[in-house]
Amino acid sequence: MFCKTALLALALLPFSLGQVTDDFEAGWDEAAWPTYAPDCNQGGKVSLDTSTGHSGSNSIRVDGAGGFCGHIFFGTTQVPSGDIYVRAWLKASKALTDSHVSFITMPDSAQGSGKHLRIGGQSKILMYNRESDDATLPDLSPQGIAASTALPTGDWQCFEYHVGTDGTIETWLNDEAIEGLTSKAGVANSNAAQWQRSSVIPKPTAIYFGWESYGGDTNTFWYDDIAVSDAKVGCT
Repeated sequence: MFCKTALLALALLPFSLGQVTDDFEAGWDEAAWPTYAPDCNQGGKVSLDTSTGHSGSNSIRVDGAGGFCGHIFFGTTQVPSGDIYVRAWLKASKALTDSHVSFITMPDSAQGSGKHLRIGGQSKILMYNRESDDATLPDLSPQGIAASTALPTGDWQCFEYHVGTDGTIETWLNDEAIEGLTSKAGVANSNAAQWQRSSVIPKPTAIYFGWESYGGDTNTFWYDDIAVSDAKVGCT
């Protein structure tokens, strides 16, 4: 009874308070969560995994192949028109390496047609990448690398980020803010010098979860309990 009441209460909330939520316990609705593989796809795969989940028994599994054409994502175009908060529970089978990879990609109209705001890894740490000028957040200096963190493997992690209408970027791992993945409008940040040189203010038009490798790295990611909102969601 409690679950039904909670779901009814959520359904009655204004649309802007919770654009998208899904725990995939009812399966993978491929109309709501279509696959996405710009340019090419050779080897990547998205599937419903009924053997593991964060809050239940289901999750979406992404088997990412090596090389650019091994990329594959699934996601949504239901994106808030203002500030965007995205929370996902994710599990990676392998650690991030020195190579550049992405596990979230967002078509970004502010960068121009076909360009993306990307979240992934390089130098063994979590980072953002702006496709139009290849800028990273944080700078991949020793200080910038130290200001970020590795992505733990083999267990569920709560990953949340905020893309603000003023250009702000904020990121949390298990509800802990990541200093190196923070860039606030009008606030100088020694770890974000490359990122802040641009006047581009991101405006994502979709959010996709998966895998893209710009070298030979392969990985398997699981995604569950995804929420897209115009306010911070949090891990609980």
